[in-house]
Amino acid sequence: MLRIGCHLSSSKGYCSMAKNAMLINANTFQYFSRNPRGGNAKEINPKDVEQFLSIAKEQDITPFLAHAPYTLNACSADPKLREFAKNTMADDLQRLECTPGNLYNFHPGSHVKQGIDIGIDLIARMLNDILKPEQTTTVLLETMAGKGSEIGGSFEDLKRILDKIELSGHMGVCLDTCHVWDAGYDIANHLDEVLTEFDTVIGLKRLKAIHLNDSLNPLGAHKDRHARLGEGHIGLDSLKRIINHPALRGLPFYLETPNELDGYAREIKMMREAYK
Repeated sequence: MLRIGCHLSSSKGYCSMAKNAMLINANTFQYFSRNPRGGNAKEINPKDVEQFLSIAKEQDITPFLAHAPYTLNACSADPKLREFAKNTMADDLQRLECTPGNLYNFHPGSHVKQGIDIGIDLIARMLNDILKPEQTTTVLLETMAGKGSEIGGSFEDLKRILDKIELSGHMGVCLDTCHVWDAGYDIANHLDEVLTEFDTVIGLKRLKAIHLNDSLNPLGAHKDRHARLGEGHIGLDSLKRIINHPALRGLPFYLETPNELDGYAREIKMMREAYK
């Protein structure tokens, strides 16, 4: 069974997201843990969560993925920004225990002229400070396009972070198809080779989720501009091969394409029809 969904608005609570997922025939979804620009998170309504968990179990909507705000930078040169990232993510992980056993994804960050070695050390230090042995949420490092001083544009970057994590069993990777394409990994023409490289460097057992996006940019552009499925340089046939690849087909896929609900519904339908 193809487990596929999209990014949904969390502004009206968990039950609203579950209903929207059902509306577009999604059986998983992603949402922002709070305002994507950061700030305070919306207060959790226990009744909403209880109803949501009941619907999710009944409709087999799982796993759900919370995405950290884009503004968080765990390896900023500014200690105040690093502290903000740490406190926000620690709060997010605590809040996520109300929906146990799911995923939390974040962009590793930009080292901002400090150098990649310092950046990686800062990210790992933050994770070691906030991960708890008893948590049920798996934290995912997202593959990035490698623009500017961004960390995560290579599998080696993520491997170096993971190697420094004490509670490494709580960590995984989310592979974004647009990002890895923009970073120079040719998933259109050499998918097997890219996955072999991922397995050699990081290990496919670490891969927990896929952001399924086309790219407006040519291979290796390092720009990160998502396109609707089949409307970019990766191409629809290549994306269909990705959802059917033996190493990937059992993972949850999350659309982050520039769409409203009706557009997501069309893409989900298209991918379900292509799933073998």
